[in-house]
Amino acid sequence: MRPTRQLVVILAFCLAMGCAAPPKPGPATLRLTDLYKPESVANRVPPSPPPPRSEWRFDGSAAAAAPGETPKNPATRGWEAFNGVSGLAIRDGRLVGRTTDDMPLVHFERTSGMDDPDPVQEVEVRMRLSAGSQVGMGFSHSEKLDRAAFLGAAHVFPPSFTSPVVAGGEMRSYVLKTSMSGAGSRVRHVLLRPGDQPGATFEVESIRLVLRREHLAAVASGLGWQGLSEIYRETLVARSPEAMKFDLALPSRPRLDVALGTVEDGPVTFRVSVRPEGGEEGTAMERTITRPQRWETVPVDLAPYAGRQVALTLSLAAEKPGTIGFWGAPTVRSVAAPPPPSEGKAGPETPQGVILIWADTLRRDHLGAYGYARPTSPVVDRLAREGVLFRDCVGQASWTKVATPTLMTALYPSSHGVQDFPDRLPGSAVTLAEVYRDAGYATLSFSSILFTGKFSNLHQGFEEVQESSSLPEGRSSKTAREYVDRLLPWLETHRDVPFFVFLHVSDPHDPYKPYPPYDALWADPAGASEHERQLGEARKVITEPLLRAFGMPSREELVKAKIDPEAYAEFDRAWYDGSIRGMDAEIGRLVERLRGLGLERKTLLVFTGDHGEEFYEHGRAFHGQSVYGEMNNMPLVVWGPGVVPAGRTVEQTVQTVDLMPTLLELSGLRIPPGVQGHSLASLLSPGAADGRGTAHASAPDSRPAISEKAETKDAGGPPPRDTAAEAVVLGGWKLIHNTKRPEGKPEFELYDHAKDPLDAHDVAAAHPEEVARLAKTLDAWRRMVTAARLKPDSEANQNLSKEELERLKSLGYIQ
Repeated sequence: MRPTRQLVVILAFCLAMGCAAPPKPGPATLRLTDLYKPESVANRVPPSPPPPRSEWRFDGSAAAAAPGETPKNPATRGWEAFNGVSGLAIRDGRLVGRTTDDMPLVHFERTSGMDDPDPVQEVEVRMRLSAGSQVGMGFSHSEKLDRAAFLGAAHVFPPSFTSPVVAGGEMRSYVLKTSMSGAGSRVRHVLLRPGDQPGATFEVESIRLVLRREHLAAVASGLGWQGLSEIYRETLVARSPEAMKFDLALPSRPRLDVALGTVEDGPVTFRVSVRPEGGEEGTAMERTITRPQRWETVPVDLAPYAGRQVALTLSLAAEKPGTIGFWGAPTVRSVAAPPPPSEGKAGPETPQGVILIWADTLRRDHLGAYGYARPTSPVVDRLAREGVLFRDCVGQASWTKVATPTLMTALYPSSHGVQDFPDRLPGSAVTLAEVYRDAGYATLSFSSILFTGKFSNLHQGFEEVQESSSLPEGRSSKTAREYVDRLLPWLETHRDVPFFVFLHVSDPHDPYKPYPPYDALWADPAGASEHERQLGEARKVITEPLLRAFGMPSREELVKAKIDPEAYAEFDRAWYDGSIRGMDAEIGRLVERLRGLGLERKTLLVFTGDHGEEFYEHGRAFHGQSVYGEMNNMPLVVWGPGVVPAGRTVEQTVQTVDLMPTLLELSGLRIPPGVQGHSLASLLSPGAADGRGTAHASAPDSRPAISEKAETKDAGGPPPRDTAAEAVVLGGWKLIHNTKRPEGKPEFELYDHAKDPLDAHDVAAAHPEEVARLAKTLDAWRRMVTAARLKPDSEANQNLSKEELERLKSLGYIQ
């Protein structure tokens, strides 16, 4: 989304409409977040006084402990050495100590306020550190903190709130921030990591938790990216009795879609009033919200003012001046409006809605449509028969963090730059959601893990993102049922407007065990306890911290633990398949509702996956570690009875990077310049198939399909961290170039892609000419993607105006 760019277009349109007489219907979609200007606000009030500070000082002042706290260890104000710290004491008004390893932690257990759902927005620490590069803070809401478990997790996922530090003798103030949703909510245990290397001395003068409520108290009214219960929206923030006024030329059959919410206790009344040009003001909606931290969606009928020039005002009323209210994604839409102009494409073939299902950790060879023996996917198999099945889709990455930006930008990982755990998509990237949003579509994202939400800057272009931390079962990977429950009423509300939905479901992801009845479809329930006992034994010998945390032993580690790898893998596969069947049932509910709403022939549904999963085909479990077939052979089904032909099978090798341009062309929208994928729309046209319903490209295998596995350095990235590889599929062959490899592994591996899809038999020695040919292809591709790498925000934003920068920062697109 480029709000400033769209704003210029809309404002120009509105100015032109203001000069015309009589007024004509305006644009089909008017986002008030795009039209907002500070001068739109009347009755502006200053920020409300901040609540009591949660702060620890060590100088004996009245603020020596956080409000309401009774420290257990008065000598250190309740703080204690938790790990890797010696000599902890208070001296000269400072908490001092020495680090003894690379994960030093000091701990404080709160005795009040830990049930407050208001999350920590940021942490302020004033300190001095003799050596090191980073300070961090983590939290836990557990009643009793398990030291071993926390330390294991901390080594894998370092403290979520961090800041670089300047080592030396000067006392400095640091603001620790996080990109993780809900990282500091319901805080009971506070753990400060005062450094990141052993042998350093530290002195802490003060520690302050800035709760979100306190943060909002200091935020001026205006545009923001705000969340309630971890559901985030483009938001206009206001304080009672502020009113925001917008001069609009309304479209035909106009409706205002808005979500209302507050972060404070006490009633807040939201009012929408409309004054037509030359007429009297009337109230179109009045709604009082009494429950904080929850969105309430409200459609406001503006039909009496259709096609007229109006002044639309959003106002707040509350007993206490300055009470905050959120106007979530306020958008005027034309109900039952036709889809955006299709730029020459036949109207009936242009879908009103697009639903992109991103199934996490799903191997295509575990689906019936691809020949799997177990009936794991009856719904997806039916969609493949009723739509188009792509037999060979290659994914560009083998873990979600890297694969999803490729899907959303049509750029290879080496170009979009997201390759390790902390990486964020640059704000200069144009996402699929942004293009749909700018075309007037309602845009909604369901994120099943933090990688697909704002942590990776993948909220760009979405009016609403439901983060994984909004899910009721935080430790479960089975998300399809909950998210489909939420999607169905949303579809009913948006049945008459263009929409784009990104539905990320993670049911196949570990922990594999599905909920009943799917847990017993192929796995014997009597063997579950023994399997979990074996996992406990295997954890004792897993050397890699991340894999130990996830419970993913290698084949060698299973043997070391005296566990049969084949039997162990088979039980995991049985649970994995049951999880796929559970997910499939929820997709069936979605398709059923599309039919019930009359959207079946108006919706394009795409089902695919981000990456696969290894079950010891190459000696490991989990994902992210390689570019072998079990990682990157993805399912792809395109279904839409009114959009694409039925019963079509595409044999040509395609890629995930091709999906963005394909969807945009099918929707009749312009494809952004610079994308590296190619539209597959020609393979979906009525004339693309032979008499058997099989589509063939005019030049088979004319484009290479690429997969990447970059070196990862962060503890949250998948191991092995000292390896990197690239793979190319072209002309029936697959070449793997191990660009960084352990001793004994060959530089190049070659496989017969059609006959050996899981890359079990390396034939490089027998076909040196193919190795040389494909190596040249990889070299040319590497030069292309390197030259096209997106600039970091610090460089790309130099030419933006101050207004544009502030707008992008307020939405969280740049930091």
